[in-house]
Amino acid sequence: MEFEFLSTTDKPALLGLTTPQFGEEARMVLQGLGYKVHAAFNHGDFITSFTRIQYQVVVLEELFDANSLAENLTLQNLQAMPMNQRRHAAVILIGEEFQTLDAMQAFAHSVHAVVNRKDVDKLIQVIQQVISDNDLFLNAYRDSLVRLAQGKV
Repeated sequence: MEFEFLSTTDKPALLGLTTPQFGEEARMVLQGLGYKVHAAFNHGDFITSFTRIQYQVVVLEELFDANSLAENLTLQNLQAMPMNQRRHAAVILIGEEFQTLDAMQAFAHSVHAVVNRKDVDKLIQVIQQVISDNDLFLNAYRDSLVRLAQGKV
């Protein structure tokens, strides 16, 4: 992975995608939305990057560095992380068996949203909705953290 300078105003995004078409589509969508996009090449690369940078968006493929969803060590690692280590990122999982934006499937995989492979062309709408929902959901939490840091509790 290439490293680039990130400022406090940058919006970083991390891709864990094996299918080149998905990688290019996700990169273009995220860059169009103003994100600085990093792509991981394997599980170790993904986890190292994720633990060093507070990514705002993560797009992960079910077969990233794996032969099946059950073998996806990256997803397993994200699922096992304490919430305070992954709360900052809206995680989107792309796979063959998912129904796009099915909340129960997303919940079952501990991600914010799932996307069926056939709906990758709708990725911009999915990403925008997931980010908006995540920001709305965590608004009170983030506001409390800022107030706490300022001593205004």
